[in-house]
Amino acid sequence: MQVILKQDVKGTGKAGDLVKVSDGYAKNFLLKKGLAVEANAAALNEKKTKDEAAAHHAQVALEAAKADCAKIDGKTISISAKAGTGGRLFGAVTAKEVADEMNQRFGTDLSKKKIVMKSDIKTFGEYSFEVKLHPGVSAKVNLIVKESE
Repeated sequence: MQVILKQDVKGTGKAGDLVKVSDGYAKNFLLKKGLAVEANAAALNEKKTKDEAAAHHAQVALEAAKADCAKIDGKTISISAKAGTGGRLFGAVTAKEVADEMNQRFGTDLSKKKIVMKSDIKTFGEYSFEVKLHPGVSAKVNLIVKESE
């Protein structure tokens, strides 16, 4: 019997998968517990529609990431910070501050999680980091940390 899983079932498949299982397992366990639905024409059509919608959303997200990459790739931003002793910062420049500056300057909607920095920046100077916008789409951005006046 073919069923479409509603939830992940260990040893059988993940949610949304179309799997072939024995009749007894399907009727006595999967259908009874609400873990799956029988793969009739209506259920198959609904699955097909959901799969197409998911593929469309993934394509839209990829195109948006490529557009954002074109906006920021190779650009330079600068952040002013308070000076401490010995050319060090009073505090640090974090990924959140970098994301806020990029969003303001380039009109993007980046979160701090997309910015890949080795660690917080604690000295003045020029730095290069990567912004991972989507799997397979990333941009290199330069950062200048200068002393505020």
